[in-house]
Amino acid sequence: MDHAETVTFGGSGLDRAAECRADTGGIARLRSHKSARFALLWRGKPLLSAGNPARLLLLPTDHPVMRDSGPEIFIGRDDVGPLFAADLSGWEPEDIDEEALRRFADTSEQVHPDCPEGRFAELRRVMTWLTPREAEIAATARALFSWHGTHAFCSKCGAPSEIAMAGWQRKCPSCGASHFPRTDPVVIMLVTHGPHTLLGRAPFWPESMYSCLAGFVEPGETVEAAVRREVFEETGVRTGRVRYLASQPWAFPNSLMIGCHAEALSNELTLDPVEIEDAQWVTKERLVATRAGEDTGLMPAREGAIAHFLLTNWLADRLD
Repeated sequence: MDHAETVTFGGSGLDRAAECRADTGGIARLRSHKSARFALLWRGKPLLSAGNPARLLLLPTDHPVMRDSGPEIFIGRDDVGPLFAADLSGWEPEDIDEEALRRFADTSEQVHPDCPEGRFAELRRVMTWLTPREAEIAATARALFSWHGTHAFCSKCGAPSEIAMAGWQRKCPSCGASHFPRTDPVVIMLVTHGPHTLLGRAPFWPESMYSCLAGFVEPGETVEAAVRREVFEETGVRTGRVRYLASQPWAFPNSLMIGCHAEALSNELTLDPVEIEDAQWVTKERLVATRAGEDTGLMPAREGAIAHFLLTNWLADRLD
């Protein structure tokens, strides 16, 4: 697709300055530079400005809220200066609503007393508010902190590992092994059969929410093979031609969504209840009516997600 990189979290062209990561002294000098700014995250939720829509807050190194910061990551640099991210997950807000944090759609917001001008908000809820650059910074920081949070021990010898390379690696002081952030490839499919597209739903999704089918790529498998296998496993539909359309970094927690168009060879459905709760063929007319707010029995795919992007371009006949 000519406009593939207009998908949310893509296309910002951020200079990640990877050549700086190994220079510990250089990173320290960048951090102390007067133009250095920090994106802050609390339990994966970025710090945004007040108001709606909001912007990603980038704070100076000496901001009072930085007293509660934990691990830091060098994100890169822009025209203003160095960019870092810091994790504030060690801070405990008063009267925290843990149940709200676990909901499919977390609408809760947390305000740090040292930063009343900002609030921590769930990235999936606010991702369409951000500029492409802000979205890339927030998604990168979220994915990296998530990886560090689940990889504190060396997978080779079991000893505690340490953050290295300005946050882009972990080193084991015991056996010397190096560990790098993982990204899990996931295929997500716009499956079409004539004027219909195939949409499915997981059992834990909100009622009536349907989206494109998706699944992890297995070891030793091509993207095309993964598309065909996942569609057949979940719905019993065989697919023929498969072509790549666009990709989206999806930091929930560490995936790369690989968007593809698959042409179905049949439309008969045989659902696997372990894989999927329901699936149905949907016409363009029904999707258009859904997006217009009509009661069609469907909740549209989340705006900002690649499924929404793929369906939008299918409706507009812009898959090339």
